Amino acid sequence: MVFSTIIFLCVFLPITIILYYLMPSRLKNYYLLLASLFFYAWGEPKFVWVMLGSILVNYVLGMWISRCNALVDNVSSGGKINTIGRQKKAAVTIAVVLNIGILFVFKYLAFVSETLHRLSESVPVIEIALPIGISFYTFQGLSYVIDVYRGEAAQRNPFRLALYISMFPQLIAGPIVRYKDVSDALIRREHSAERFASGIERFVIGLAKKAILANMTGELANSILAGEFATMSAQVAWLGAIAYTLQIYFDFSGYSDMAIGLGRIFGFEFAENFNYPYISRSVREFWRRWHISLSGWFRDYLYIPLGGNRRGNVYVNLAIVFLATGIWHGAAWGFLLWGIWHGFFILLERFLTEKGLSGRGAPEKDGKQPGVLKSVLGWIYTMLVVMLGWVLFGIVDLSRFTDYLAVMFGANAGAFTAYGLRFYLNNQMICYLTIALLACVPWKQVWATLQEKGIIAAKQYPEAMVFAGQILKRIFLLMLLAVCYVYVINSSYNPFIYFRF
Repeated sequence: MVFSTIIFLCVFLPITIILYYLMPSRLKNYYLLLASLFFYAWGEPKFVWVMLGSILVNYVLGMWISRCNALVDNVSSGGKINTIGRQKKAAVTIAVVLNIGILFVFKYLAFVSETLHRLSESVPVIEIALPIGISFYTFQGLSYVIDVYRGEAAQRNPFRLALYISMFPQLIAGPIVRYKDVSDALIRREHSAERFASGIERFVIGLAKKAILANMTGELANSILAGEFATMSAQVAWLGAIAYTLQIYFDFSGYSDMAIGLGRIFGFEFAENFNYPYISRSVREFWRRWHISLSGWFRDYLYIPLGGNRRGNVYVNLAIVFLATGIWHGAAWGFLLWGIWHGFFILLERFLTEKGLSGRGAPEKDGKQPGVLKSVLGWIYTMLVVMLGWVLFGIVDLSRFTDYLAVMFGANAGAFTAYGLRFYLNNQMICYLTIALLACVPWKQVWATLQEKGIIAAKQYPEAMVFAGQILKRIFLLMLLAVCYVYVINSSYNPFIYFRF
């Protein structure tokens, strides 16, 4: 079940919310757990058992490690402490092997067997269906066990742990939630009209991003990226790249907004997952703003354990992280190269910074921000890297990607083109693209900056005007929600790019 569908918006969500608030506090967790399992089972009931098995394994291993932690506190003998330490390491090793093993079997085994089959036909091709959201809930379970190993308290109630991993707002596509961030809310959480209203507002904004901007730009991107490259002009190819760049941002950030909004409705506060990544002035900054929960996960559970920037070779550590980032996104050579592509520029920027040759995207050593020209050039460079990477991400097939890249840089110059730029850019599409581009900018921050610099005078508005503004805002959100319903009902194009990651 996807958020931007009629069955979710008109049936599942309102029923779930109404019954949740009618439930006594002691039953809310159990009800939300059942609702989450039903939500997951709606599309693929057989894979519910995979998720439940993952939860059970992580619960048992977490309790084992927690018991070892307690024993260490009550033992004074050095020999016994070493024995308990070995048990802890064994438990966390088993957790890593089982979690990554489950992910490998369902997500990568088919790809590996197909690759080996091309080298030797004696190797059979294995076909395994991919459970929805397995990358997200596997990473959450693994982070929980590792945190317990590092000294965090384990969750002794298996139903609470199951709710943490399977909670439907973030189950399918994140954000990847840390257990410690919601541990208190799993036991006791507050519900208020303000938080409920804030959750509805955030959900509506996310739904608009997905149902309107992502779907409309995505339809344009699909018609170009899936087209015939031999008769395509460079202008059309660049338009397709821009459209896909917008689609994947509004598709994924819209889903994250909806997940954060739903979390607030049910009393949980999820961390932000996007922070206007398309204003970045370096690839390093881009990854601090894009899919923040994934970047943070790899930093805390892979980069730092490898040594980070303190032990070992920092360039090797970063290369491994971005190799893993590419692999995490999908079982195909295109995703692997996409991770290597971003990793290359991360390493290049770090090298230039260490040599004092870079001024892009970060404050200078004396604390001053880079000049306007450096900022603009840094943004152009970053967006070029990101956009070309998204073309690879969207096409995946390497031969088609190289063909498309050739078209973008003029391989078909002077040749016959089947459809010109105006064929794709009708007035309606120009309107969608304009709104999408404007929505990539943090206008609140821009306004605040202009006020700080005195370009725009800061004003104190009367309470009556502020109240009227709040009323108008809610009316606008209701109208926007109605428009979203119209788009969801009428649109035949409603994919979700991260649905099977």
